[in-house]
Amino acid sequence: MTQTAWVFPGQGSQSVGMCRDLYDNVKSARTVFEQADKALGFALTELCFKGPEEELRQTINAQPALVTAGYACLEAAREINGNKLAVPAFTSGHSLGEYTALVAAGVFDFSTAIRLARERGRLMHEAGQKRAGAMAAILGLDETKLAEVCKQSDTIMANINSPGQIVISGAAENIAKAMELATAAGAGRTVPLQVSGAFHSPLMQPAAEGLTKYIDATAFNSPSIPVIGNVTALPLTTTEDVKNELKKQLLSPVQWQRSIEYMVQKGVTTFIEIGPGRVLTGLIKRINKEVATQNLGDLAAIKALSA
Repeated sequence: MTQTAWVFPGQGSQSVGMCRDLYDNVKSARTVFEQADKALGFALTELCFKGPEEELRQTINAQPALVTAGYACLEAAREINGNKLAVPAFTSGHSLGEYTALVAAGVFDFSTAIRLARERGRLMHEAGQKRAGAMAAILGLDETKLAEVCKQSDTIMANINSPGQIVISGAAENIAKAMELATAAGAGRTVPLQVSGAFHSPLMQPAAEGLTKYIDATAFNSPSIPVIGNVTALPLTTTEDVKNELKKQLLSPVQWQRSIEYMVQKGVTTFIEIGPGRVLTGLIKRINKEVATQNLGDLAAIKALSA
């Protein structure tokens, strides 16, 4: 039996103008953007559609914007495709995308998700200001060799994305040293990332403490669909599972490769990336060339699903 998983992208997939075609043509998507503006108390829609890009890219804005865009794509797909959009066996999201995955699984409603995402982004930005952190993608170096590089440079593997693509995180000066060591160890490329802090590392401890208070004050439901967590690469099936996951997530590596491998092992043959960009589709194809992938990130792609 063919099984499907829905996956939701994280920070970095945002772009000015994302989902404008959905807003203009699909009522449910327009409603999502209107709800976002109301929940946040400012014109997030205007920022998404008109920029400026530098402002949209800021962590505090990019995070609620991407949750909004991902959920707008999902609601548009539901409106246009009805029962042709198969209920997935699992949902999952990359870092911030986990919040959209949790909305899709009924853990909390959309308004709650973007308020959480806005707070998460604010706290992460503040933590980055308290202690300068950085991140870099290391391409073409296996996990064992990179683990040794991280040990020597006091950095950590923050996103284990796919074979040959791992993101490291740490203090800015340590990341510079790690990039040199990785090149010497045989990495094909090292690419510094445009982020405001050392995400998914111990430097996010102040953000994790602030987010924990916010999570504890928020009502959660049990997932109606198992959500594969970033921290464990295993299903989250209870409210306690979800809360523990979100509290640990900012300090822990995103186990994306293992998450995809787990879902494939459990019978998933099709992954649908819901939201702007094709980042996750590219990673999934590097992890497993046999699975089918689809993107639902704009009106044309969503309409093609119903054809």
